[in-house]
Amino acid sequence: MKLHLVSILTLVSVSAFGEPTAYTIDPEHTHPSFEVDHFGGLSTWRGTFKKTTGSVQLDAAAKTGMVDVVIDTASIDFAHDKLNAHASSPEMLDVVKYPTAEYKGRLAEFANGAPKTITGQLTLHGVTKPVTLTVNSFKCIEHPMLKKQVCGADASGSFNRADFGVNYGQQYGFKQDVLLRIQVEGVKAN
Repeated sequence: MKLHLVSILTLVSVSAFGEPTAYTIDPEHTHPSFEVDHFGGLSTWRGTFKKTTGSVQLDAAAKTGMVDVVIDTASIDFAHDKLNAHASSPEMLDVVKYPTAEYKGRLAEFANGAPKTITGQLTLHGVTKPVTLTVNSFKCIEHPMLKKQVCGADASGSFNRADFGVNYGQQYGFKQDVLLRIQVEGVKAN
């Protein structure tokens, strides 16, 4: 039930001039999803966040870049209305008090013009902690309909939700690890 926020995301492209290229995260094609334990291995619950915004800066020639992803915590969706309401409550994410989660990171470990990791800070439930994501796949294309460069990536990582003060269920044996899976697409800004 944690944000995985983030995260996350990583969109990248090769800049012909070695200058940073800016991308705007496409909220229609960016879906942070997550897996959390239920009763210490009884089952695994999977969910997503339906509203995400953010940006990415990339300088492939210099092998640097930054990502800033903001997740609307109230957009949590387990495909189970009662669980969505409970996860949004003060007992868990407390979306009224903490309406967003944010991941800010640096693109790192480049190979063939693409980052392999993102090292950054996740802010969730008012707490900021380091979280590293692995970039599992990355690709940029000229979008045939938008007529702009679009980059997409799939990234994943894990964190302990209790570290962020979201430890509901721990007393019942729920494991506190959250597995994040983030598919993200970004459109080159002008």
